Amino acid sequence: MRAAALFAALVLAAMSMSASMPAQAQTKVRIGKPQAGAFQFVPVDVGLEVGIFKKHGLDVESSDFGGGPRVQQALTAGALDLAIGSGPELAMIVKGAPETAVAALADAPYAVVLAVLNDGPNTVADLKGKRISVSTRGGLTYWLAQELSRRQGWGAEGFAITPLGATTAQTAALKTKQIDGMIVEVNAGYRLEEEKSGRVLVQFGDLVKTFHIYVLYAHSEFAAKNPAAVRAFLSGWLETIDWMQKNRERTIDIVRRKTDVSLALATRDYDELSGMFNKTGRFNPEALKVLSRSFVEMGMLPSEPDVTKLVTQQYLPGTK
Repeated sequence: MRAAALFAALVLAAMSMSASMPAQAQTKVRIGKPQAGAFQFVPVDVGLEVGIFKKHGLDVESSDFGGGPRVQQALTAGALDLAIGSGPELAMIVKGAPETAVAALADAPYAVVLAVLNDGPNTVADLKGKRISVSTRGGLTYWLAQELSRRQGWGAEGFAITPLGATTAQTAALKTKQIDGMIVEVNAGYRLEEEKSGRVLVQFGDLVKTFHIYVLYAHSEFAAKNPAAVRAFLSGWLETIDWMQKNRERTIDIVRRKTDVSLALATRDYDELSGMFNKTGRFNPEALKVLSRSFVEMGMLPSEPDVTKLVTQQYLPGTK
């Protein structure tokens, strides 16, 4: 009985010590997304809501910005640890940005479309010489406009490419017929169709098959000091992509709430765009070649760099 009493006392003491100990500290990670309300960035929100990043020991602080350039500015300034950016932004590393690309997040550009009004052009051929809006000169949408023109046999300037900034400004310009088409994130095109005022004329994921539309960038200093946190985030991201594939209804509900779209549009997002995500995070050498070519075509760099030196796969699960 004395032994049993001693054992019980030890158990109670251990429980008391455990209760008094602080919870295991989470590593804070600040990540930037180019914009709110876009399906392509929703895995961050999903991972936060269902607790996947927390399970990997991370306290993720997510911020939305008004476009890729602003995300790059925040990352360069050290205000972010990680950032989701477009593939063409790899050129910023050549220009001296203190960052490295640590994973390919999404491949073919299904997240971008060319949209027109219902009474607008019926085919791409009808757009020759017309005004097509993009977000910024030298950005992803600018290059996609040039690539579409080249594939029509018109060279890089078959359209009057017009940078107009935010999607709201482009949509307003389209509806007032100041432009003939706009190259924007997919939901902007879907919304036009939902309200029956416009339609998607080109789905760029069907046009450009080999590509890395989105890449995860890490601030060089953060990656050097916190390699385990970078690995943990990538493990959490890839686990989230897998979770989304296996939990369709709940994911659609999260998409509906986080992107502020109708249930029908959230369902369309999920069904049509889920396949764009890279399930391993690994870079495709052929896609990197396309990106390297894009730097010169957009005038970002005078010659093609060795793009393999701008990326690393050392933080991906299963690597050392």
